[in-house]
Amino acid sequence: MNPKRISLLILLLLFADQALKIWVKTHMHLDEAIVVFPDWFQLRFIENNGAAFGMHIATRGSFDWGKLMLGIFRIAMVGAVSWFMVHLHRTRKDTPKGVFIGLALIVAGALGNIFDSAFYGLVFSESTPFSVAQFGGHYAGFMMGKVVDMFYFPLFQWNGVPRLLQFLVDSNNYFFGAIFNLADAYISVATIYLLLFQYKFFSK
Repeated sequence: MNPKRISLLILLLLFADQALKIWVKTHMHLDEAIVVFPDWFQLRFIENNGAAFGMHIATRGSFDWGKLMLGIFRIAMVGAVSWFMVHLHRTRKDTPKGVFIGLALIVAGALGNIFDSAFYGLVFSESTPFSVAQFGGHYAGFMMGKVVDMFYFPLFQWNGVPRLLQFLVDSNNYFFGAIFNLADAYISVATIYLLLFQYKFFSK
């Protein structure tokens, strides 16, 4: 697949992710919810320290080495996957377009969350339950910003969930209570797609 088209796809995906995050960040209070479809889909604004699907990384003070290491890992992953795509383009002319698209989704997703951590703390004021963030603020240093999440699908309440399955529900026992963003979705969809539909290519 043409590298220029892959690059354009990554840029478009990254733009969509960042445009939505910036809109949420500058129009919604922290933990504010907009009901899109009653009982199953909300835009709910939360922030996390870098992990996917609303999971949290414990922080200690204004600088956290765990958060920095996660950022470095994401950057390394982007570099490795990008190199792999170039390698496939040069050496495996039989590579399906779907493989390139799946890898492009992973790169765009990782870049989307890297941008939040790297730059949001430098260019936005802090979001709170009582105020909307503004451009021109500064609430954290480089790579110490928080990742914006907004997609929430509280499908149904599952009371009495076994302890081993508690990761499937949120604090109110709603099934699939994770709150996530477009970047998380890119990576998850791409990974499932590559495993299910392109495993024969990778098995070679």
